[in-house]
Amino acid sequence: MQVDKETYLLLLLSDANLPTGSFVASTGLESTAAHVLFHVPATPPGSDTLAFLQNSVDTYPCSMLPFACDAHRITTAYASGEMTKLDEALQALSHLDALYNASTLNYVTHCASCAQGPALLTLYARGFTRPPFLMLKIPTTYLPLLDEHENQAGALVAALKLHVQRGDSDAPGHLPICWGVLAGMLGLTVSHGAYIHLFLHVRGVFSATIHMNTLGPYAAQQLLLHAALLNIKHMVDDALMSTAHVVSRALQDEIDPEHMEDRLPATTWPLGDLLAA
Repeated sequence: MQVDKETYLLLLLSDANLPTGSFVASTGLESTAAHVLFHVPATPPGSDTLAFLQNSVDTYPCSMLPFACDAHRITTAYASGEMTKLDEALQALSHLDALYNASTLNYVTHCASCAQGPALLTLYARGFTRPPFLMLKIPTTYLPLLDEHENQAGALVAALKLHVQRGDSDAPGHLPICWGVLAGMLGLTVSHGAYIHLFLHVRGVFSATIHMNTLGPYAAQQLLLHAALLNIKHMVDDALMSTAHVVSRALQDEIDPEHMEDRLPATTWPLGDLLAA
């Protein structure tokens, strides 16, 4: 069996032990239950969770994935040499971060996002960079290429992290932007980066149901496999097709208001946003 590097990275990123921020917040599930919007017991079991998940998975790609995908494209352009200047890449990421910051009015979501984002930058720096002693085992003919890519990746991550640590208002380090940087630096495609990001969001919802004891681990696993699979794929495909580059174009005032396919990021479930707050 041959396993390519990208598949191996997807397995690593989906590991529950990896600090990807999946358990930081329940995205409003706990609040929904606290406001007695769940039926106890649910009939059939898990139906309330699935209804919540459907709405949550509906709004997440519309509100967050466009930012993550654009950050991914910027990072890939810098890593490949298409965007040559570090300041140019950093400025583009800061613009995205500031736009997401301005559009995230929910205080709880804002705080969780700003906590998860910098953690992903630390994860790349400490968990995905190559240990120095392993460089000795690589043929010298490959070292210049590896050094160049890893130096570029390290420089961009370090510069973005420094902006976040300084508390710059234009770079608070939100989760979608930092996820795009992580996925881009690891060499994932935009679609795979978006897919695993949405999967982690869905898995986080089911993890919250287990902690709340509204679903058992076996039932949560069943629903994660049989109910969430098609939703995730459909939402990622829709987000990539209908919101491709819209964030970047919005920053450049290139959106045509008469063009139906030029959909700006939006919240499609206002009630969920209120409950999460």
